[in-house]
Amino acid sequence: MNFDLTDEQKAIQSLARDFARGEVAPRAEEMDREEAFPYELVRKMADLGFMGLPFPEKYGGSGADTISYALAVMEIARIDASTAITMAAHVSLGASPFYLFGTEEQKQKYLVPLAQGKMLWGFGLTEPGAGSDAGNVATKAHLRDGKWIVNGTKAFITNSGTDMSGGTTITAATGTRPDGRKEISNLIIPQATPGFTRSKKYKKMGWRASDTRELAFVDAEVPEDSILGERGQGLKQFLKILDGGRISVAALSVGLAMGAYDEALKYAKERHAFGQPISSFQAIQFKIVDMLCEIELAKNMILKAAWEKDQGRDFNQTASMAKLYAGEVSRRVVNEAVQIHGGYGFMDEYPVSRMYRDQKINEIGEGTNEVQRVVLARMLGL
Repeated sequence: MNFDLTDEQKAIQSLARDFARGEVAPRAEEMDREEAFPYELVRKMADLGFMGLPFPEKYGGSGADTISYALAVMEIARIDASTAITMAAHVSLGASPFYLFGTEEQKQKYLVPLAQGKMLWGFGLTEPGAGSDAGNVATKAHLRDGKWIVNGTKAFITNSGTDMSGGTTITAATGTRPDGRKEISNLIIPQATPGFTRSKKYKKMGWRASDTRELAFVDAEVPEDSILGERGQGLKQFLKILDGGRISVAALSVGLAMGAYDEALKYAKERHAFGQPISSFQAIQFKIVDMLCEIELAKNMILKAAWEKDQGRDFNQTASMAKLYAGEVSRRVVNEAVQIHGGYGFMDEYPVSRMYRDQKINEIGEGTNEVQRVVLARMLGL
């Protein structure tokens, strides 16, 4: 069993680390405070090839593997979760559906500019009354004169309202199946579609510099060929999309934990109490060692899921475990990092304060911890 990274994987990891430390770190605190979307950083990530990292070069991507992509997300999240989720949501939820299910024409029209980072794209699954119960889609679409007429609301949609956003792919009930259940399909809704409106950005506890909005569709019309993939396969499609997305969120969680560990270790060496650095106290040493162990375990689980995906194997269970465990690791590690900082950890001048706010969503997005346990229990035949 070889745990060594390839030269290409190391190069991408190093490139992402240098970008995060050199470009993101000086802006992270201000972007969070001002809730300012990182347009300049997104453009730089596009220039570096990060916005299309795992897609083939013929579609505008960098042709890298999932391991490289996960490593890049970790390094960026290590410095700022808002910048990392902007990239990760764009790749895993915005662009991936076109790569996985789009026609060649749709890939040329949408995937190429997305992979090149020329525009962003959202994925509208969650609704005010359908989050974890994703199959209970209330948004409806019906055909009329060769067009889909869409009505409904989507909630918590990332990258959906920026100046760079080109549109959103949404799930909608497009009919009724023979068994009486809803027929769910994915529809491509360009940003300029009449009847498609976006609310103001949410006021969020964390990920403040990322773009998250509620979307509304009132008799929004799109052509009949706006179906992504096969009609009626939307449920299967978004479940597959979420499998890959769980690797993204797990990588983001571990990256955030890595950043909190970095800050805690640095602070413990600098902060003195009772005439010596607090890193010399066994209570602090144990916290730091436990943090490192959990981060390493979660990281290995993510890389295994990414490797299985790259090998064309069934990675669903490993990705679900990685997402669940990494999210909980991020909570424990960031909490301990704040504790090590003491009162200063409660102040926004220190990065661990922002990290503490950012980490909570890792246990909610892409399937809550509770949903992950339900998914895993079903995989075990329970």
